[in-house]
Amino acid sequence: MAEVKHYPALKPADVPLVSVCIAHYNGHDLIAACLESVLAQVCNFAVEVIVHDDASTDESVTFLKDNYPQIELLASEENVGFCRGNNRMVAHARGTYILLLNNDAALFPDALATLAEAAAQQHTPGILTLPQYDWETGDLVDRGCLLDPFYNPVPNLDPERTDVAMVIGACLWISRSTWNDLGGFPEWFESIGEDLYLCCAARLAGLPVQSLNGSGYRHHQGGSFGGNKPLKGRLASNYRRRRLSERNKTFTLFVMTPTVTMWPLLLVHVILLLIEGLLFSMLRWDLKAGTQIYLNALCELAAQTAPLSAERSKHQMTRVVTLSAFVEPVSLLPRKLTMLYRYGLPTLTQSATR
Repeated sequence: MAEVKHYPALKPADVPLVSVCIAHYNGHDLIAACLESVLAQVCNFAVEVIVHDDASTDESVTFLKDNYPQIELLASEENVGFCRGNNRMVAHARGTYILLLNNDAALFPDALATLAEAAAQQHTPGILTLPQYDWETGDLVDRGCLLDPFYNPVPNLDPERTDVAMVIGACLWISRSTWNDLGGFPEWFESIGEDLYLCCAARLAGLPVQSLNGSGYRHHQGGSFGGNKPLKGRLASNYRRRRLSERNKTFTLFVMTPTVTMWPLLLVHVILLLIEGLLFSMLRWDLKAGTQIYLNALCELAAQTAPLSAERSKHQMTRVVTLSAFVEPVSLLPRKLTMLYRYGLPTLTQSATR
């Protein structure tokens, strides 16, 4: 296990109601704006701030220790990935509630108060988020997400719709007890799609997944991992992000889809992945994309069938919702077709380890 150096914060007298957990890797300019937004929150309850530095190669640890002594810093000696970093922070947290916040996001001043008020009114504790706004333009990005049939997130822009299929992990509120009951993020995911997996697990267990209308947060989409946002009218991503995305969505489809409907859906998904990989490789003259992204997702599914089947049994045996309720927040139009029509084929680049 990677060693973690623990730099304790100045402990407040009151036990915090909320623990804000921020996973960080490189880029202290990003996390500075994030932390300033958290420290500027207008609320009447105690808040603790925990940062997990995932073995940054820049001066992030020194910067955080020198400029933010009021936070609790967990400095990993080894890059362990987003999922494990968040699980470590929640294990250290003392708050009744957890807010997972990306280091490239910044909260509106009333964000924590809005979330805490809504959480106090829930009959069944679930997962909450706030409207997401683009950092540069201020445009609304989503109010949580629906899903297409193949577990691709579809931004919800309807202010009348609060019940959603998933919320983005850039700003995810959950009670610490609910997080522990659900098992946190699956560490074998590495990164990408862990929010999808957790929200699907919550919905199978009959817990609400909701987006609030008030307050919000700004987000440098893709700032911490690359990709995920059109640039100059085109989609750009990187091989690692796309590899993890396709693999982890496939894993989630296999584990979380209720009843025997999983098998025909999985068959269609496999066929479409093969077709997409073949077309992408031919049109982009990029064999690497076909093998490392699309074929890789299917190979890893085959290799991990046994442990994934065990995960599926665990979640399906405790499922309390019907199939119709689980698929209610589903948009039938495949998200990839919409994005292809709007932006064309994405370009892919190499990425640094995250």
